[in-house]
Amino acid sequence: MAKRRLRTGPTAALPAKPSQADLLRIVRLADPGARADGDEIVAVDVRVHAPVEAGADLVGGEMEEVWAVRVAAEGPLPFDFFDRYLAEGIAFRLGGLAVCRGEVSDPADDEGGGPAVILPVRPAADELLPLLESEGEVEPEEEGFAYAVEGLRVLVVPQKGRPPAAEELLPFATELTAVELRGADRERLDALALRLAEGLNGLVVDRWRFRVDAAEDVLPPA
Repeated sequence: MAKRRLRTGPTAALPAKPSQADLLRIVRLADPGARADGDEIVAVDVRVHAPVEAGADLVGGEMEEVWAVRVAAEGPLPFDFFDRYLAEGIAFRLGGLAVCRGEVSDPADDEGGGPAVILPVRPAADELLPLLESEGEVEPEEEGFAYAVEGLRVLVVPQKGRPPAAEELLPFATELTAVELRGADRERLDALALRLAEGLNGLVVDRWRFRVDAAEDVLPPA
């Protein structure tokens, strides 16, 4: 594959060659309907190319061995940046780096967002607040939309687009909503997200909209 395409990305740069089975398992966290197509993977108008060996210069010498997995959009994306999120989520789970538009980033160091709980309907305050109060005193920043809870921020926003990971909610959804969590304590955020999902009949996704079923699923790889 042309180096220019790998540098343009989105590309997951990995320290070891993953099997197609491992890649498919990971991609299905973002799109349960993902399927193998030859030695590649297709997921909601996105094609995940087979790993190719690349030079260390792809990631500025940050890795000695590099296996590049390029993600290419082939049609309308289900939500903004799905192709980029897919590459970053793959890189995160396999201990690699992400390359997009010539820039290299480490998804494990990205503090741009925390987990979110996707709900089929917008939660009423009397449903959400008792669950948040288990973390401490709840201070409304913007009633119904934003709260502070002992060092955490909770944002209740309409979910833009339809993440494929939330497909099972869609037959029942009247107002697909994301409860987004922010804060420095990632383990605490992840545990709270799982409690909210259980209490509000939703599901947890990480910041790349990959489905999460256990708190350890969203921690950086050891």
